[in-house]
Amino acid sequence: MIWGLFNKKKPEQAQAESKGLFDGLRKSSAKLAEGFTAIFTKEKLDAEALSELEEALIASDMGASAAARIASALADQRFSKENAALEARAALAEEVARILKPREAVLNLTQDPKPRIVLVIGVNGSGKTTTIGKLAHNLSHAGAKVVIGAADTFRAAAIEQLQVWSERAGASFVSSTQGADAAGVAYETVARAKAEGADVALIDTAGRLHNKSELMAELAKIVRVMRKIDEDAPHETLLVLDATVGQNALSQVESFRSVTDITGLVMTKLDGTAKGGVLVALAQRHAIPIHFIGVGEKAEDLQPFSAEDFSRALVGLE
Repeated sequence: MIWGLFNKKKPEQAQAESKGLFDGLRKSSAKLAEGFTAIFTKEKLDAEALSELEEALIASDMGASAAARIASALADQRFSKENAALEARAALAEEVARILKPREAVLNLTQDPKPRIVLVIGVNGSGKTTTIGKLAHNLSHAGAKVVIGAADTFRAAAIEQLQVWSERAGASFVSSTQGADAAGVAYETVARAKAEGADVALIDTAGRLHNKSELMAELAKIVRVMRKIDEDAPHETLLVLDATVGQNALSQVESFRSVTDITGLVMTKLDGTAKGGVLVALAQRHAIPIHFIGVGEKAEDLQPFSAEDFSRALVGLE
């Protein structure tokens, strides 16, 4: 079952996801706690405390704009003497959720037209290939028929990795040799998906931001040849970002937006960093839906994004 895209979540699944998110964001919440726990010792924050709070939020990779917005919102709140720290933590989570909520969006990969063609982009090392594998695994277990296209022909390792994931998921797999035409692989993937009556086609791409003109040309060609079969392809273009790069994720979004349309974001490796606050900075700066977050190695650790759940886990509230 995949996150309510086919059916509603069972209570035990929701509980497991919540725990996984809390555990996955433990490094980020610990980093944030270091900076703000000592600040909330008064019923109302004074100017000095607000300045310290803003600095703590910036240090957690939330960015200056989001930090100023959150600190300003908390300036008017009062907390009890007995539970100031806990109440302030809850208030902080609420303000973070307020920034994130407009970016919360369920990605329905079961809607028409079928096959739903999903192009996955991102720099090498961001977790693109693993994200596709996890999506395929979860979709297949939900009963969907999936085709995977290994159009990152730049790296032989990416092709081999995707083949392993496709076998685990029971998905059809389309590939070629290293250095082959990526657009040709994408075309064959869409054609195979249509011929087999697949629900979803997931297509990997190479990521080489050091040469944006080359990236633009390759992505444009991939889209162009896919549209010979389906004039609306791709139906989704997901940008995968690695949380461990922190604020550099913002520049990656800007770079990719300059070469292609992005319909949604996936943030990976949140469990391996204390920079989880960068998702808040992204939501503040870019009006792009956040569909999934990765908080571990297992397929079920790729979770649908919930602003409220993420915010509470980020500040250490179960």
